[in-house]
Amino acid sequence: MLDGMTETPEKSPSEPPERPDRHERDDSADTERDTIALPSHVAGSGTLDRLVETARDYARQAASENTLKAYTKDWAHFARWCRMRGADPLPSSSQLIGLYIADLAAPSGKAPALSASSIERRLSGLTWGYAQRGERLDRKDRHIASVLAGIRRKHARPPAQKEAILPEDLRDMLATLPHDLRGLRDRAILLIGFSGGLRRSEIVSLDHGKDDTPDSGGWVEILEDGVLLTLRGKTGWREVEIARGSSDQTCPVHALTQWLHYARIDFGPIFVATSRNGLKATSERLSDKHVARLIKSCAREAGLRPDLPEAERVRLFSGHSLRAGLASSAEVDERYVQKQLGHASAEMTRRYQRRRDRFRVNLTKAAGL
Repeated sequence: MLDGMTETPEKSPSEPPERPDRHERDDSADTERDTIALPSHVAGSGTLDRLVETARDYARQAASENTLKAYTKDWAHFARWCRMRGADPLPSSSQLIGLYIADLAAPSGKAPALSASSIERRLSGLTWGYAQRGERLDRKDRHIASVLAGIRRKHARPPAQKEAILPEDLRDMLATLPHDLRGLRDRAILLIGFSGGLRRSEIVSLDHGKDDTPDSGGWVEILEDGVLLTLRGKTGWREVEIARGSSDQTCPVHALTQWLHYARIDFGPIFVATSRNGLKATSERLSDKHVARLIKSCAREAGLRPDLPEAERVRLFSGHSLRAGLASSAEVDERYVQKQLGHASAEMTRRYQRRRDRFRVNLTKAAGL
């Protein structure tokens, strides 16, 4: 049925990685060479040199690629800020960092003010940047901590939450997808992402089998009653069970097996780009940006939140909308939702629940009042 189909060409077989400018790229490479090297008093040898390269490879795996990109941008922004003011980012200076975060919260120019949470993220990037250069940034120093506390007190606000995609929304979104190879893939992405409560990076990092590719973030095992996902998270490996649905139209297992069958995928990345004519799958793993774009475009085509202007509607939905949708609609004990989403605390899970009975447990009456 699918082999004779034609469709509009895909823009690119895969998302090109963001390319840092020359200064950032060279700076990052030099830092890595400086921090992981043989001690000056040890003579080099073939064995030791190979171990240095191995250690550098492991160091590159200490944080995700996206995190390292963000940290690199944070350091580049800070270094540029220092140069524009005649200062030097090295050695580390808590007084200078205090001035920097104050400028982020209340910029004097046309740059938009950053939220308290964004500034804290910037500090994490600077802490990493200094560590890579053999320096230490003490975020508890009074010049930093007191300024940050003041920013939180004056500017902190509840985080803006993305709209949850509920089951009825998801059905409408699925109906907008074409019945071709790309449609099969995107249908599987939405259903697996929703039912697994997965992050968009977790969806696209899945491989068909264990150890298929070096950049794998997990693999799938299709069982009689569902699919077992083994995912690599920040705190280690975790398993996510996705059971079969009530009908083929909304069953994530059926959607996944259909995609794997027609795309002829039995090794390597599961969610890949298709050829320009749309007739076969390539070997190029999709970027997590594809998931974000897919959710936004399907939400727009399905007409979700018609009460809002289109630009605002599109901003409301993101990869987190799938996770929030599962957390908000699954009528089960909260601990099962917490496990599925991989949260360390129930409080974090509750942040994803857009609709729940907040007063189901009545402590007032339980106390006898």
